[in-house]
Amino acid sequence: MSLPLAERLRPRELGDLVGQEHLVGEGKVLRRAIEADRIPSMILWGPPGTGKTTLARIVASHTSARLVPFSAVLGGVKDIRAIVEEARRRLAERRQRTILFVDEIHRFNKGQQDALLPHVEAGTVILIGATTENPSFEVNAALLSRCRVFTLHPLSKDAIGKVVERAFDALGIEADEQATSLLVAQADGDARRALTALELTADVARASGAEHIDGDMIAEAVSRALRHDRTGDAHYDVVSAFIKSLRGSDPDAAVYWMVRMLDAGEPPRFILRRMIIFAAEDIGNADPKALSVALDAARAFEWVGLPEGAIPMSMAATYLAGAPKSNAAYLALGKAREDVKAHGSLPVPMHLRNAPTELLEKMGAGRGYRYPHDHPGGFVAEDYLPRELVGSIYYSPTRRGAESAMAERLERYRQAAKSSRQKDVAKARGRSNQG
Repeated sequence: MSLPLAERLRPRELGDLVGQEHLVGEGKVLRRAIEADRIPSMILWGPPGTGKTTLARIVASHTSARLVPFSAVLGGVKDIRAIVEEARRRLAERRQRTILFVDEIHRFNKGQQDALLPHVEAGTVILIGATTENPSFEVNAALLSRCRVFTLHPLSKDAIGKVVERAFDALGIEADEQATSLLVAQADGDARRALTALELTADVARASGAEHIDGDMIAEAVSRALRHDRTGDAHYDVVSAFIKSLRGSDPDAAVYWMVRMLDAGEPPRFILRRMIIFAAEDIGNADPKALSVALDAARAFEWVGLPEGAIPMSMAATYLAGAPKSNAAYLALGKAREDVKAHGSLPVPMHLRNAPTELLEKMGAGRGYRYPHDHPGGFVAEDYLPRELVGSIYYSPTRRGAESAMAERLERYRQAAKSSRQKDVAKARGRSNQG
């Protein structure tokens, strides 16, 4: 009884496991491997409280293998070597395999992974790693290639409900429907969170002499915590949903994901920074005002902070979502960079060079430059790129929003410049023929 409720109720048998039917349901790949006692090295990847450790223990109990837990934080290469040596001896003397269970395998450093790799490859140990982080980022490619990755999903409300009902029976306490619903909602797919919340509430109820738990007790004892961490996959998934909602012109979804981040503790400056980038990258010249709106929201937040600072943030998010979209300026940047990388430091055409000294003027710097303001319409057909790149087009404005007028104007300018070049080529050919 001194153990936490979540540990006391941890399933010991495959049939008691709640959720993850896509892995351990009848006929599913992991269940078949367990029942056939042919366990591969694997990485169990999923959110907290979804059964990773439980599943590893059940795997070991359903096979003839010996389960050896290992701490990626506290253990070192020396400990790994000792475990491997014992595993080799156990296999030779008793024909018993060893399952090395590494919780939080994303904390495994390179030295630990390198020390373990050859023994996993040789089959001396079967590795089962559990992680909440994307293993493709946290586990080196060589070790990952020798493991099957099984993805665990957040538990459904029905699954959490079954866990909660078992907990009520184990605690010998009754609860009304509202209390059960609140616990299920609070869990956010995490069985451990539901059990911890229930245990806390039950302790408070007993201390006050109450014989059953109601919804008010749950609400008073537990504050809801959303599943969103600032470094893991949940963080990047929610940020991705926010940006894609802005890009997809859905202000309702954009505000929802923004609030999810704010309520989960995401720094508002991070969200504002993403909106400023979005205004330039995804809206651009289709609505140049969008960048000002995002910057104004950032400035307003610096003045008022939370909670009121969320109001200008909401204004910016809804404006950006509703604005016409163009990534033409962003694409132009990439195309220009490709040419800079490909051609290096091409010389500046002489007519575009500065001539602050008499010597540079005599060398021809600035000669032939035509000042656009001196010409009708403020435009003169001229080439401004290095000779090797003349005619290159990086910026192709869309026909959306304010960029439509720009597209028409630039089309006229570019056609005029092209005609001027063609005339110059014709004149040069004429002079050459006369010569």
